[in-house]
Amino acid sequence: MGISDISDSIFRAVEDASDGVSEMFEPVIRLGVTGLSRAGKTVFITSLVANLLDRGRMPQLLAATEGRIVSAFLQPQPDDTIPRFDYETHLAALTGKTPHWPHSTRSISQLRISLKIQPAGLLSGIKGLRTIHIDIIDYPGEWLLDLPLLNQTYAEWSENTLVQARSPARVSLAEGWLAQLEGFDTTAELDEGQAQELAKTFTAYLAASREAGFSGCAPGRFLLPGDLDGSPVLTFSPLERPEKVRSKTLYAEFERRFSAYKRKVVKPFFRDHFSKIDRQIVLVDVMGAVHAGPQAVEDLRNAMSDILASFRPGKNTWLSYILRKRVEKILFAATKADHLHHLQHPQLTGLLRAMLRDAKDRADFKGAKTAAISLASLRATVEQTVKHEGENLDCVQGVLLETGKVAAMHAGELPADPAHLLVPARKGEAAWLDGDFEVMRFAPPVLTRQNGEGLPHIRLDKAIQFLIGDRL
Repeated sequence: MGISDISDSIFRAVEDASDGVSEMFEPVIRLGVTGLSRAGKTVFITSLVANLLDRGRMPQLLAATEGRIVSAFLQPQPDDTIPRFDYETHLAALTGKTPHWPHSTRSISQLRISLKIQPAGLLSGIKGLRTIHIDIIDYPGEWLLDLPLLNQTYAEWSENTLVQARSPARVSLAEGWLAQLEGFDTTAELDEGQAQELAKTFTAYLAASREAGFSGCAPGRFLLPGDLDGSPVLTFSPLERPEKVRSKTLYAEFERRFSAYKRKVVKPFFRDHFSKIDRQIVLVDVMGAVHAGPQAVEDLRNAMSDILASFRPGKNTWLSYILRKRVEKILFAATKADHLHHLQHPQLTGLLRAMLRDAKDRADFKGAKTAAISLASLRATVEQTVKHEGENLDCVQGVLLETGKVAAMHAGELPADPAHLLVPARKGEAAWLDGDFEVMRFAPPVLTRQNGEGLPHIRLDKAIQFLIGDRL
């Protein structure tokens, strides 16, 4: 551990200790919300806040059902340096006369919602109302996928990334970048123009991989550069390691920039935001991966394993709170459950749970509570049964996003045994042998809400009960 790391640790200890004193009087729950590509993170946060403010659709949130949440209100966020999550604009997009899906957030943001709670138990008649703050920290899933880089050298990362790019699943997506690599002498002196061109084609490969349904697309800031766009810290690419690394060569400079990326981009995110999270939900578009094929499912499984390994799970104690904060609860949620008839929701949850099994067992052993659930942050469909070739077919019906027409969809039958999908995924099969899985994009519904009702959803209340119910 270097001097800077020791200084950071001391600073965080003092900062966390002072936070702990203030939170004795008004507890704060720091809820991290992230999602992999197209998982619906912005809609989730908007619906969550709307349903905490108006709790008529939250029967599985026990504190709400018991009437102990007296009021809920938004407050200024505690961190003045982080953009505020634009709740009002996103809610207006979903609830207007011509609703539309809000633009996805591409950087970190924060929102504080505070609840006035009547205590439960024997002391409920003695103690007065208490205030609990929920700080929602919204950050891109691509950033979370960067955390495993902290444990890799440039040579290790390059080797792993090149092996992945040359696999049958991705080689066609990486064709342009790999061809360009063949013409580079990694031992030659750095040419900045060539370096920029190589980084550009590598970024195009990552973008194509994400578009094709793959989840493991690190480094994440290459896809969401923000104000780092064009900077040297984002101008590198994996390279084959030469026998001897000499200074001022292309390889040596890319190795240096990779280290700078970890030090100046990944570590500050971990130090300033990620390491302070109490509870975490990771949103996953499982059906999107299934639709993309077995190789996308296996890639998603590996990405979720890396994500869970990035958390330092375990129960917080007063000492660990000061010295090393741990995430206490982690929920993985398969989103867009409204694209399936409810009879298939157990299969969707079972598939997600099976994909997490290896990594989840390790986390549970360390004391963290983890769970899997299927949900829809905003229900965009209704269920119906139609006749197809003389048999009843369970479908969902909604308004198609592209055409505005009403259509019914049967996505395909998910197997009761997740192994029927995970085994061909692990084998790297190119396609499913016994079925195709369709995905349609539905527009948000035109809503008619009663007083006190939030947005219609599927199991959002169950998700938030798992994440923070014990603190209410």
